[in-house]
Amino acid sequence: MAAEKLQRAIDTLKEAGVRITPQRHAVLDFLLNSMTHPTADEIYKALEGRFPNMSVATVYNNLRVLREIGLVRELTYGDSSSRFDCNTSNHYHIICSDCGKIVDFHYPSLDEVEKLAEQVTGFDISHHRLEVYGLCPNCKEEKKAQMH
Repeated sequence: MAAEKLQRAIDTLKEAGVRITPQRHAVLDFLLNSMTHPTADEIYKALEGRFPNMSVATVYNNLRVLREIGLVRELTYGDSSSRFDCNTSNHYHIICSDCGKIVDFHYPSLDEVEKLAEQVTGFDISHHRLEVYGLCPNCKEEKKAQMH
């Protein structure tokens, strides 16, 4: 499944006339296999062993290219570092208030919100974003353990 997604992404890059460098391939592969919505720094740290000459700037440049082509979504939350998501389908995020972990969830009926907002306001809606916050199961367990 991941190999198939990677091949589709590579085909998209080729169609857009983008060179597939080993670093770009590695960044894309890492993102497709990551469920953690990593930051550019986390991607850099994960790949620096394989690419000793790669800089953080290289990772940022590759992420910018992947974002412009539509293969990656940049998630910004307040002051914290951007996180990157290879799942560009319509979905939402639930974020742990303690550890910052982000998990995807799907709720298709929320797409109706855009139609309603358009009707009520007359705006041309381009997109919407929903974040839900709470404690992930790990942090919940840790808090429970601290209380005993």
